[in-house]
Amino acid sequence: MRKTVLITGASRGIGKAMAELFAANDYNVAINYNKSEEEAEKLHRQLLDKKYNVIKVQGDVRNRSQVENMVNTIYSRFGDVDVLVNNAGIAQQRLFTSISEDDWDLMFDVNVKGMFNCCQSVLPKMINNKQGKIINISSIWGLTGSSCEVHYSASKAAVIGFTKALAREVGLSNIQVNCVAPGVIETEMNLHLNTATIEELKSNTPLRVLGSGRDIAEVVIFLASSRANFITGQVISPNGGFVI
Repeated sequence: MRKTVLITGASRGIGKAMAELFAANDYNVAINYNKSEEEAEKLHRQLLDKKYNVIKVQGDVRNRSQVENMVNTIYSRFGDVDVLVNNAGIAQQRLFTSISEDDWDLMFDVNVKGMFNCCQSVLPKMINNKQGKIINISSIWGLTGSSCEVHYSASKAAVIGFTKALAREVGLSNIQVNCVAPGVIETEMNLHLNTATIEELKSNTPLRVLGSGRDIAEVVIFLASSRANFITGQVISPNGGFVI
């Protein structure tokens, strides 16, 4: 039976790469977006043209009622959510002394509360079905911290702690919860970096390249597969050796 994956923040970047790979591997794919309707519709149309089973579902992951409506829409179309990928996230570079309370709250609302909302919305059916996969997207900065990104690093560290604790709690229901902590990836989120910074990041990466969205998608689809049934509560960091 074909399985269903919900990918939050799937209209571009890493999320888009994941949607494309899951669809090509015969999953039903729910493409979540919040404000990027044009990008989501373009991706949706491209995948439909390839005869893949996909829907696009709008929803702000910070808003519990929107998340629940989104999940119910997926249930009505595909029956279950077998795999949840909490990918929706934001980043911001700012000196710690310049971070406002609103900056801090927004970072945690999207990166942490959004994950919480999505997990609580899909887990009852996963527990009832005695199976499910949850993959949360963190960052190497959640592992090491990054200057001028204290709030971002803290939120991504929270994703890691959340993953480990939830994996212990739902393991008896045969649900695997894992975390992927990407290194520096060539996505729109990093377009603000100048050429000199990009070259420095490459030189500090043993493989001397930055990652792609596809690199991360390949790790995520492995964790979503039956090959990863004995893996839970783990953090996998595809980063080209940037952090060892």
